[in-house]
Amino acid sequence: MVFRGEAPLWWLRALRPGFRHCLALLNDGRHWLVVDPLAPFTDVAVLDLPADHDLPGWYRDRGLTVVAAPLRRGLVRPAPWGPFTCVEAVKRLLGLHAPLVLTPWQLHRHLTRPVSSGP
Repeated sequence: MVFRGEAPLWWLRALRPGFRHCLALLNDGRHWLVVDPLAPFTDVAVLDLPADHDLPGWYRDRGLTVVAAPLRRGLVRPAPWGPFTCVEAVKRLLGLHAPLVLTPWQLHRHLTRPVSSGP
C-alpha cells in the first residue's frame, strides 16, 4: 500500500498530513499493477516493468510511505458496508474486514500494528 499526502480536494486537508490518500501496488509475478481509487474514477494500470523491479522502493524514494500488506482470500462472509473511499477500495482489494478503519492513517496503523503472539 502506498500512502500520499497531497490534497487536491479541499476536504482531504482535514486528514493527517502524509496520509490523505492511499493506493495499491500488486505484483502477480509477471507484472506490476497499480490500483488508484480516485474521486472521479479508479485508475488501474499494468506497468511495463519487469516483475522484479522495486516499485515500492521507487515510491519510497519519492518520499511516500509504503507498507506491505497480505492479501486475504477465501473469506466467505461479505465485507462490512462502508462509504466508497480510497481506503474502502484498498480494504476490498486486500480482503480486509475492518469496519472502524476509515482513513488512510487508520489503515496505515492497522497494517503496521504489531501482531500479538498470544499468551
